[in-house]
Amino acid sequence: MSTEETIEYAAEHPPRLDWVRHAPEVYKAMVKLDAAARKGLDPKLYELVKIRASQINRCAFCLDMHTKDALAAGESVERIVQLSAWEESRHFYTEKELAALALTEAVTVLTDGFVPDEVYEQAAKHFDEAELAQLIAAITVINAWNRFGVTTRKTPGHYQPGQHG
Repeated sequence: MSTEETIEYAAEHPPRLDWVRHAPEVYKAMVKLDAAARKGLDPKLYELVKIRASQINRCAFCLDMHTKDALAAGESVERIVQLSAWEESRHFYTEKELAALALTEAVTVLTDGFVPDEVYEQAAKHFDEAELAQLIAAITVINAWNRFGVTTRKTPGHYQPGQHG
């Protein structure tokens, strides 16, 4: 006798557009840009930045992808869970990671039309110029991926680590 209850989840939203199929050269260029942007960055930091930008942009597909990739890279569940409240959970992150997260938010939101000097200067204290350039590139690239994902409503939940979009 089973007492297990069947849970019926809401239906998936169908994707609006298979942009990869219709713009394959753009997709290939994004994959190359993404690979170039990650060079020289710590893989865990790289995934934290991608998760945080995706949280802000509400890109469910990228959240699914990058939380799985972060776990596969050895990131802890606890740090991923706390990421949406990183300012209140500072003790989970290094000063360098905190500077990267602050820069991620400033570059992602841009509501004031600029990245505040204090945010940039804090990041510049923890990253050399080459690494900072890579970090800015990584933040820019995930924001572009988020815009493709949100606009075309890519469906989360099917990604496995090691796959591309």
